[in-house]
Amino acid sequence: MGIWNNYEKPTEIIVSGWNKILTKSPRMRFCAKSMLLSDWLFLVYVLMVCCKLLSASSHHPRGHTGQHQVKQGTCEVVAVHRCCNKNRIEERSQTVKCSCFPGQVAGTTRAQPSCVEASIVLQKWWCHMNPCLDGEDCKVLPDYSGWSCSSGNKVKTTKVTR
Repeated sequence: MGIWNNYEKPTEIIVSGWNKILTKSPRMRFCAKSMLLSDWLFLVYVLMVCCKLLSASSHHPRGHTGQHQVKQGTCEVVAVHRCCNKNRIEERSQTVKCSCFPGQVAGTTRAQPSCVEASIVLQKWWCHMNPCLDGEDCKVLPDYSGWSCSSGNKVKTTKVTR
């Protein structure tokens, strides 16, 4: 027992409801009464650490867009919005997060977000980044604010916003 003899004192813990448990189980009564305050504090500490670890491991990486890293040279869609205007024309917008190599910026290739050469965007040569799907024709809008992809009687117009 050594030098700790002076500090070892039985500690009583009074919690409502425990009396019912302790009276039913003699073994539980013995364990609860023989535990020291330091033992109880250590047990509480271990439980708190376990809870923290469990809550930290349950977070999905896309839950915090600020912490999630996109692979270099790629883009990913982080938000999508769809609606219809008065003329029953569907309008879609999306927010994209890109991690491009030097000399590249966020763009569109085959209707998917991608990293493209910065000169294409700076000079508004939209069709040079191949934004349309195979079989669609690309045309730059008259005001150079975007492009349209057409196939037969179907036209998809994209306007660039920053």
